[in-house]
Amino acid sequence: MQVFKNSRAALATAMTGAALLGAASVAALTIVFDDNASTATPTQVTVTNAAAAASSSTETVGDIYKRAGDSVVEITVTSAGQASPTGGTGGTQQATGSGFVYDTQGHVVTNQHVVDGAQSVSVKFANGRTYPATVVGTDPSTDLAVIDVDAPASALKPLELGDSSAVEVGDGVIAIGSPFGLDQTVTTGIVSALHRQITSPNNFSIDDAIQTDAAINHGNSGGPLLDMNGDVIGVNSQIESDSGGNDGVGFAVPSNTISRIAAGLIDNGSVEHAYLGVAIDDSAAAAGARLAEVRTGTPAARAGLKSGDVVTKVGDTSIGSADELRRLVDSKQPGDQVEVTVKRNGTTKTVTVTLGTRPSA
Repeated sequence: MQVFKNSRAALATAMTGAALLGAASVAALTIVFDDNASTATPTQVTVTNAAAAASSSTETVGDIYKRAGDSVVEITVTSAGQASPTGGTGGTQQATGSGFVYDTQGHVVTNQHVVDGAQSVSVKFANGRTYPATVVGTDPSTDLAVIDVDAPASALKPLELGDSSAVEVGDGVIAIGSPFGLDQTVTTGIVSALHRQITSPNNFSIDDAIQTDAAINHGNSGGPLLDMNGDVIGVNSQIESDSGGNDGVGFAVPSNTISRIAAGLIDNGSVEHAYLGVAIDDSAAAAGARLAEVRTGTPAARAGLKSGDVVTKVGDTSIGSADELRRLVDSKQPGDQVEVTVKRNGTTKTVTVTLGTRPSA
């Protein structure tokens, strides 16, 4: 797996597997066995009628681009270069990604991996004008970031966030971004599948990713995936590819996640996620989530949970799978107390767990 130093180098360099779309970095798209991951393969959703989009919009792709294009930006990040083999300093390097205007205060949403390690950030708008920006906050667990661009109010035209829970397979979508540094590139496709799991930069799982066949490539990272009303339903983040280019399998972080995380980053500069401290998979014998590992010193260990326990209920909510346990924990806050019911060696046991804060890696 090769790390792309700039988007034009990415054009000439092949890679295998799944990758983050930003020019700055790539990562395998694997299932991570932790609070928010499981061994279960994400549910396959077949497109039975690709032409039957749920949206009733009569706007064309061109119409939507005319409205949304000015809100999509190209982000250039300068970061420290890699050290040379002889031990010298690597100077600096630049990489590009995409983003979109989130509000009239100058906040722009993009991917965490686009701005990771940034020493300086600049934002170019559709009219070609470039302005400096600063990183407000990042969340590697969802691969989202917010930056603040010092641009005039006339340039700040926010895009509306749609409801990603209302998206259906077969809906038409539009991606706008800067693949390989080609700003304001528009591609179209459909929602190929829903509720995918993709791996975040810190190796936790991102739930409910939207899969699309709209052409997205390196440099599209952080750019919006729009529905046919022009609303943002996701942030383009990763591709699955053997060649390193678009193979028609792309993934976007859903807009409902964006709404929650962006608000937290703007308010506090960071967000916290609840943490149980276990590796989980589906129970082979019955419904529930099996604890494949209980990590030492974690909330689960302190509460007396053990490897091999099968979680069947949290509070009053029945747990039928590892996915359900992961989503339920992620819906909580650090410090929340939850009653966890498990089956152990033929008996049922309930313990109280005080959830912790997910580590950064």
